[in-house]
Amino acid sequence: MRILGLDPGSRVCGYGVIDETRGELTYVECGVLTAPEDRPMEQRLGEIARGLREVISELAPEICAVEDVFMHQNARSALALAQARGMALAVMGLAGLRVASYPPALVKKTVAGSGAADKGQIARMVQALIKLRSLPRADASDALAVAITHGRTLRPSAAKLVPAVRRVS
Repeated sequence: MRILGLDPGSRVCGYGVIDETRGELTYVECGVLTAPEDRPMEQRLGEIARGLREVISELAPEICAVEDVFMHQNARSALALAQARGMALAVMGLAGLRVASYPPALVKKTVAGSGAADKGQIARMVQALIKLRSLPRADASDALAVAITHGRTLRPSAAKLVPAVRRVS
């Protein structure tokens, strides 16, 4: 299965594509889609949406994995992130792709073993897990982490990485 991971943003959208075959994760491509910061929001999102459509057309993913929106202390940042995520979901819908969403703590736990891992730890683990020669750019690394999370949840071995919910007595 070809998985497109996304780290949406209103100025920079990271993407990462991996293939999952019988539990093996293989790197395909990663990068960032950018839009000029001085443009209005609708133009930036339009530019990123065009780039995202090109990525989908060229790399032909079967599913998209996106990180859930998390709480920001700055409401304006949270709104911009939600708008970027909505744009990405719309592009996925128009392309006929299914979308899987994962909470940030689950992505961190699955990739690095700790829900409190920092971006550097995530990037190094992504590099090791899919055998990259160098660290990808932060936004692309985050997108690959989301794709890896989806790839690992497809197989029972993922249960070793993500603990089951325990009943509290």
